[in-house]
Amino acid sequence: MTSTHHYDIERLRVDEHCSEIADRHYLQLLSQSFPTIADAAKEIINLEAIMNLPKGTEHFLADLHGESEAFQHVLKNASGNIKRKVNELFGNDLRESEKKELCTLIYYPEQKLELIKAREQDIDDWYRITIHQLVKVCRDVSSKYTRSKVRKSLPDDFSYIIEELLHERTDDQDKAKYVAVIVNTIISTGRADEFICAICNVIQRLAIDQLHILGDIYDRGPGAHKIMDTLRQYHSWDIQWGNHDILWMGASAGNDACICNVLRLCLRYSNLATIEEYGINLVPLATFALDVYGDDPCEEFIPRLLKPDPRMDDKTLQLTARMHKAITVIQLKQEARIFRRHPEWQMTDRCLFSAIDYERHTCTIDGREYEMRSCHFPTIDPADPDAMTPDEELLMQKLHHSFRISEKLHKHIRVLLSHGCMYAIHNSNLLFHASIPLADDGSLKPVEIYPGKTYQGKELMHNIGMMIRAAFQSDNSKLSIANSQLPTEYPRDYARDYFLYLWCGKDSPLFDKSKMATFERYFLKDKDTYREEKGNYFKLRDSADVCDRILDAFGVEGPNRHIINGHVPVHASKGENPIKAGGRLMVIDGGFSEAYHSETGIAGYTLVYHSRGFQLVQHEPFTSQRDAIVRETDIKSTTQIVEMSAHRMLVADTDKGRELKAQVADLKELLYAYRHGIITEKRS
Repeated sequence: MTSTHHYDIERLRVDEHCSEIADRHYLQLLSQSFPTIADAAKEIINLEAIMNLPKGTEHFLADLHGESEAFQHVLKNASGNIKRKVNELFGNDLRESEKKELCTLIYYPEQKLELIKAREQDIDDWYRITIHQLVKVCRDVSSKYTRSKVRKSLPDDFSYIIEELLHERTDDQDKAKYVAVIVNTIISTGRADEFICAICNVIQRLAIDQLHILGDIYDRGPGAHKIMDTLRQYHSWDIQWGNHDILWMGASAGNDACICNVLRLCLRYSNLATIEEYGINLVPLATFALDVYGDDPCEEFIPRLLKPDPRMDDKTLQLTARMHKAITVIQLKQEARIFRRHPEWQMTDRCLFSAIDYERHTCTIDGREYEMRSCHFPTIDPADPDAMTPDEELLMQKLHHSFRISEKLHKHIRVLLSHGCMYAIHNSNLLFHASIPLADDGSLKPVEIYPGKTYQGKELMHNIGMMIRAAFQSDNSKLSIANSQLPTEYPRDYARDYFLYLWCGKDSPLFDKSKMATFERYFLKDKDTYREEKGNYFKLRDSADVCDRILDAFGVEGPNRHIINGHVPVHASKGENPIKAGGRLMVIDGGFSEAYHSETGIAGYTLVYHSRGFQLVQHEPFTSQRDAIVRETDIKSTTQIVEMSAHRMLVADTDKGRELKAQVADLKELLYAYRHGIITEKRS
């Protein structure tokens, strides 16, 4: 055998090996990023090292409902994670009052500094001690990250200084002097306040690697827009859309029934802060309400005040109630239009203005007659009860225009679209807001979301997500908030209508009840009509077999896999457990909304998933940011260990680790290709 022939056989073996593992063209592309053996080897070393770091901490929150102060606090204290670290680091070295003050400083550095400086006699000494304490905390929370990742989280002004302090050993005498000089210089140059604020913000950022929001940022509370502003700046987060988020997305897309629902909920809770922030003009609605319902006491529409509001005098309450009734009547008419437009939804039975006997003041539902609480409807023609009056049409046009031109609202909806979806799978955890439609036997229920398009389980959630995005297709107008690259599989007009079905449709995974009893609660005396029967998911979710079936359908793997969702408050005061189905399901309705506190007995749950396992945190109601700063009142929380890992989980054990392993395998193939002459190094 000639040497040339031997070389050809060897080259053929090399080529076959390379083609089996990685496509040659892909390796050529990869070589552009790693042009030499040294570059590829260095990256392999880097990735292997990252995989052996502890898993980053994930933070799960749900059902924020506009309670921005409580949300900000839970975000700042990482559901007690920072307090836990302070206790671990300082133990008995600090008094409880000192640890409490240190935690409050980390949460609210600017505000707390002002209070401390007003009472400290030797502020330089306090600065010196506190900076060393903060560096110690920062060193601990940054220990599970690479220097590169930590560096990227540092503020420009103090990046070099913080990095030096984090990585120098103070047990070395020379280094201790070096560190002391740095700290003293920070103080002597008058930069201590800025430095403390900077390092506190770094601690907050590094305490949580990934934030998961399981839906319902909007409605009830006054600060949904503030929550969205915070999330826009947050380093790493995702959201699984909730029914209240979908309602606002539908309003932004131009669904008039969603617009009415949004306004009705804001008026019901006398919460107009977010509406005002988005520049929605309610003067036309107020004028219309006074003209049409000026002599109507609208008793059933008096707002639900979650706490005393000095701005709500009798006159304001009456105006709000009249606006509330006006928009509710229009909402029910707008919904009837859409239900009749889509008989395939089987929701025309919810067109209840047609079921009223306006002379006898009764309403017939499912063949049974019920007495009306009120039958004063000056804008309803009994011969055509769902028809809009000319004044209602004009008002609706104005409200529609106001929502469609709100730049800030559209900016926030774009953020929800870019960070969100109907479901997500992270590290063997299936995340969604409310439910997965199930048949009576617990199998996945097929749901038709568009004529001829029926899906179940994972495909259902995916295609609903596609439908939602289709509603924001470009219409070549200034009102469009998205671009022409969005999916076109579903017609835009149908997709916009579908927001209403997602809000109140029987088989909607965001609702999953027999009906939404809006009409009954406002207008009927019999409270039995208010009952909304929950769907099969809520009836069967305690079953481990049902949860396993859902997890299998979504392709969730791993020995410790879970479903995590919110939507339904956990009635802890009645003994309900948020851990269901033998640990396969965790319900973490955050209970941030004050409307639920008397019902649940607590403020709900959040979840922390760190390198040692899951911790479910049960929270008491948050008082106020002022109390947290001045009185140092943290949210009282009880931590329940859900699941602890036998070994400390590493990055290699996560989804990210699997990605990194695949990258390492590709880089090793690139090394093979370089060393066997299949691809030539690109030396400069």
